[in-house]
Amino acid sequence: MDTITLWHLTGWEFAALAFAALLVGFSKTAVSGANTVSLAIFAAVLPARASTGILLPVLIAGDVLAVLTYRRHAHWPTLWRLFPAVGVGVVVGTVFLVWANDAVVRTSIGVILLFMAGVTVWRRRQADATERPDEVTSRTGRAKARSYGVLGGFTTMVANAGGPVMSMYLLSAGFRKLGFLGTSAFFFLIVNVSKLPFSAGLGLIDGPSLLLDAVLVVFVVPGAFLGKWAVDRINQRLFERLVIAATVVGGLQLLLA
Repeated sequence: MDTITLWHLTGWEFAALAFAALLVGFSKTAVSGANTVSLAIFAAVLPARASTGILLPVLIAGDVLAVLTYRRHAHWPTLWRLFPAVGVGVVVGTVFLVWANDAVVRTSIGVILLFMAGVTVWRRRQADATERPDEVTSRTGRAKARSYGVLGGFTTMVANAGGPVMSMYLLSAGFRKLGFLGTSAFFFLIVNVSKLPFSAGLGLIDGPSLLLDAVLVVFVVPGAFLGKWAVDRINQRLFERLVIAATVVGGLQLLLA
């Protein structure tokens, strides 16, 4: 990739990236899916393909903080059910990145996010809001897990945009707020770490990009603390609406970019 260093950025560009990093911390501990705004900022300031490699270590830092915060609330049966399908999606996404240009990537992810948001809103209106996570063990639940898993792996590999897809899955499966955050925290820590060799192999991560990441990670920490403070003050219904709204905004940003 084109070498991107801290010294290439103007003051305003660095401020935008620092804000995006703070928003990553907030989204990981409060409103999952909101980091699609961070994705859009990184892609606006940096070359689109290079931005995915630079953003990945920042996301991992946010994942670590989220796991430390919500580790007791993860639902591991759901995670084990998702991982094989996600692996398939990551491989497909890697192949897709070999030939797809930035415009194709943005349009594809934007359409997927908007479709997932629409499906989730429809399902939430049809289903009982008290549906429990264990119900994903049904045949329909397993099929849904595989579908969302492949989509999640694909979107997280090509644009670090898997958050909204998995948010839609966890909401549709009936997760409450803390279970949602704990499960997604472990999910994205494991998935994002597994993406590192793929991203490095594609040339999306190098020494200069990691130096820039080391500076930006500093801003993830206050964002995570702000998210932890905010999530205790958000009720379940508002939480779900914010997650869906963040997904729609992220999808529109990618389509209109």
